[in-house]
Amino acid sequence: MGRTDWPSVEDIYRDGIATGHATFEREPPTWKNFDAGRLANQRLVAVDGGTILGWAAASATSSREAYQGVVEHSVYVAPQARGRGVGNALLEALVDSAEKAGIWTIQSGIFPENAGSLRLHAVHGFRIVGRRERLALMTYGPQEGTWRDVFLVERRSQVIAP
Repeated sequence: MGRTDWPSVEDIYRDGIATGHATFEREPPTWKNFDAGRLANQRLVAVDGGTILGWAAASATSSREAYQGVVEHSVYVAPQARGRGVGNALLEALVDSAEKAGIWTIQSGIFPENAGSLRLHAVHGFRIVGRRERLALMTYGPQEGTWRDVFLVERRSQVIAP
């Protein structure tokens, strides 16, 4: 994923935000902030016929050396591409890319209501390691004013043994 992909990535991000079950963010970041916060080699897009159908990206969870192999990730699929295996392909490619980069743990926070994302992650070896109750207050959309729980999911590499 590069700068030229950003308009499509931003639109898909915005569609995910609109569901109310993807993120606490009200708006996508600017390209500059997105670019600065994501690992360059763990930013992927799924493309079909020149159209971006989804994206995945990972961020370092900490700047501390001990955590250099731990990342937090996101996967977003365009509404018209859901149910077509795009999320599966993106998550598989992200896991492969992460392991090639020496990353041993991939984690994310997923709303309990996002059953599709939870199923997708389970297929790729992620497990729920905890439920963060009333983690943050939703400030937009149909869930506005609701304190939301988030499942913490993680996948430990079977290739890289920390």
